[in-house]
Amino acid sequence: MAKDAIVSSEMAKKFATEKDTPYQRWVREQGLDIISAHFVPNLRTVDLKPWAQRGGKAVFINHEASRTSNDCYVCEIAPGGKLTPQRQLYDEMVLVLDGRGSTTVWNDAGQRITFEWKAGAIFAIPLNCWHQHFNGSGQQPARYVGVSYLPSVLNLYDDVDFVFGTKYDFKNRFNGEPDYFSSKAEVEGFLSRTNFVPDAVALPLITAKERGAGGGHIRFNMARGAMASHISQFPVGTYKKAHHHGPGAHVIVLSGEGYSLMWPDGEEPKRYEWQPGTLIVPPNAWFHQHFNAGATPARYLAFKNWSPRNSQGVPMSWISRRLGGYQIDYADESKLVRDMFSEALSRHGLEPRMQDAYAKELETLPPLK
Repeated sequence: MAKDAIVSSEMAKKFATEKDTPYQRWVREQGLDIISAHFVPNLRTVDLKPWAQRGGKAVFINHEASRTSNDCYVCEIAPGGKLTPQRQLYDEMVLVLDGRGSTTVWNDAGQRITFEWKAGAIFAIPLNCWHQHFNGSGQQPARYVGVSYLPSVLNLYDDVDFVFGTKYDFKNRFNGEPDYFSSKAEVEGFLSRTNFVPDAVALPLITAKERGAGGGHIRFNMARGAMASHISQFPVGTYKKAHHHGPGAHVIVLSGEGYSLMWPDGEEPKRYEWQPGTLIVPPNAWFHQHFNAGATPARYLAFKNWSPRNSQGVPMSWISRRLGGYQIDYADESKLVRDMFSEALSRHGLEPRMQDAYAKELETLPPLK
């Protein structure tokens, strides 16, 4: 996606009636706002409005392609409070931002599971299951962020009762398994087969040299849903390789301090500073690159829409552009990238620790075509 192509107001008026969507109308009917942004400085402090239908407070966040992919919302539960039970014909993944509490999940067959969570927990809502969130503290609010396929599903069917009121159990997704939301460690390759992560900040990761600089990585497929997710971490004095992919990757910073660069191909990068709680959603096909500019390891979580892969099943964003992929090798990046990184580290009295990563890349670097 390049920069927005603005036309005359006269031409825009001819398409005005097509701009509104069933999803946008539904959000307005809830009395809530939609923030249109690909960067939110801190999800923990973003303003919320009362959400009467669910019994909490919330705001929705849309990226440029939410209409046909996924969205994001932040919800807060009052001290000692609970949300209204809901079921939904779309996938949703949740990260707890603040507080502690519990969630009960059940199906029409009467199978019911309750599990507890605290800040840093990740879990998924099984497709079309009833669920209800409870705040376990009587003094502090609990806040979470959810990423879902609500826009594409509601826009497709344009029927609120169908999306939120269909009586059907997807038994292959959830069938009341007692250990469904237990913390599991079944890892195959980069993929962890679990429906619940109690602490995303402390979770052990797997070395992922393909992304550069000795970072760690782990991927999830929770509740057998269509939405992917992963956690990445990179050491002090390092940064990840630039890459691009499709829309809808909601990157939420879990720990550390740094910045990201984002840019459409052929244009200059724009810089975005981040901290724990920051949300970054790179627009479709925009290059982006994450830099640890602080004194501790930096870690983020990404809830993702589908991304292109090659015939071997490898994400194109992991493959060098020299091989036809979407990742920029260190050897091919702009000098501006390294100069900016050195300057950012110097503010903390630090220096880059990238020389080993540069050297190792040269050992296997594909030739330029």
